[in-house]
Parts: sequence; structure tokens; C-alpha cells
Amino acid sequence: MKFIGIIPARWASTRFPGKPLAQLGGMPVIERVWRRVSEVLDHVVVATDSERICETVKSFGGTAIMTSSSHRTGTDRCLEAYKTLMARCAEHGGSCDLLTDKDHVVINIQGDEPFIDPEQIRGVMRCFDNPDTDIATLVRPFDRGGRYEDLCNPNRAKVVVGVDGRALYFSRSVIPNVRGVDTAEWSSRAPYNIHVGLYAYRAQVLEQITALPQSPLELAESLEQLRWLENGFVIRTAPTSIETIGIDTPDDLAAAEAHLQQLSR
Repeated sequence: MKFIGIIPARWASTRFPGKPLAQLGGMPVIERVWRRVSEVLDHVVVATDSERICETVKSFGGTAIMTSSSHRTGTDRCLEAYKTLMARCAEHGGSCDLLTDKDHVVINIQGDEPFIDPEQIRGVMRCFDNPDTDIATLVRPFDRGGRYEDLCNPNRAKVVVGVDGRALYFSRSVIPNVRGVDTAEWSSRAPYNIHVGLYAYRAQVLEQITALPQSPLELAESLEQLRWLENGFVIRTAPTSIETIGIDTPDDLAAAEAHLQQLSR
């Protein structure tokens, strides 16, 4: 089995245009992500719709693939990049070791996660030791006794997980609902998991899920992983206790800069 890391990196972010090239500790954000992923994976590419991002990636020794600007999700962008990568390998014949393994897993790492931990990537890789795993992702247990106000944030998707690690449902609402108990006590009465947006897919599954029409639950919650569950795909979860810092806004970049300085002390 070969694991291939693909980092989608759009230029036109609504809240922070050009954020992959924003400087963090004197280095572009996208370079920091690429370096972290490259600690674990031999094959890492950046999938982008921007010539500027593409040239920057090449300048620090990375591999970049230009993709369409019309993709709705990073999952769609990953599929195009994977197909392009395979076409390039075919052109080089036997000199590309990816051709020696037909069982590929594509790991989709967000381009705005400069502090992604190598062990988080290894966690989703281990999910594929189970042959029935179609897709893998990360979950972070919510702190026991944590504030309900933090738990109910709709920007933090929640996940219900089975005893075998399979994801049963994702929601922007708080799940499970603890019946007859004040919400201030929920986090101490039931296990809650926060979804961490790192995905890995078997290559054939990636092609299948991107061809599916949007599903009713996906449209209701605006969570693409519900489309996959509705269509019967097995999403296995890997737990992580590490809380990373994603960069969605200039304020997030300032927080990341402060975190980086703290790490260097």
C-alpha cells in the first residue's frame, strides 16, 4: 500500500485571500504544512488553482499540480491532483515507484494547518490496517466538563463513534443529546468527539465519492462526509489529543505566530 499526501491550497479564500503564501515565522504557511507532511510521507503534492502558489511550492523544492478553480471541495481537488500525478508517473514508466503498488491511499491535508502533527497522519494511516476501511479521519475527544458554549459551536462538527471506531454520524449540532440533564452538565455525562478535518481515502473510493450527487443530509448540515455515510461507505476514525491551529483569518495567523514563538522558547 502506498500513501500519497495531497494538500489542497486555494488562493481565493473568502476570509483570507492568498493565505497559503502568508508568512508564518518567515516561511509561507503552505511550506510549513508541506514540511510537516513530508516528515511522514514520501509522496506529497500541493494541489492548487494559483500559479503563484505553484511557483512558491516549486521554489522550496516541493511538487505542485495545477487544478481547476471550479472545485466545490478539497476532496474534488484531491481527485484531480491524484489523476494528474498518476498520468505523470505513467509518462515516466518504471521510474515512478507509485506504479508498483495499485493499492493507493490519498491523504487530504488542509493547506492551512501548519501545525499538523506527524502522529495524526500516522493515526489515519493505521486505520487502513482494517481492510473494510474506505475512508479515515481524525476525532478529538472533547474535554470532560468542558463548556457547553464551546461544544455547541456549529463551526466545530461533532462525531458519534461506534465501539469499533466507525463514524456513525457527523453534525454541527451537539450529539448525543443528554436527556433530562442541564446542558452545563452534558460534557461530563456523555462522551463527545470533535471532528478534525484530515481525511484519507482509498483511491478507488475517492473516485466513487466525488461522482455522487449531494445527499439530503449533506445539504442540511453542509458536511460532505454525510454523503459518504448515506451511501454506505465505512469511515473509520483515529483519536487524537492534539489540538492544532488552523488559519482561516488574519487573526488566526497572529495566533499561530504567537504559538510558534512559544514553541521556540
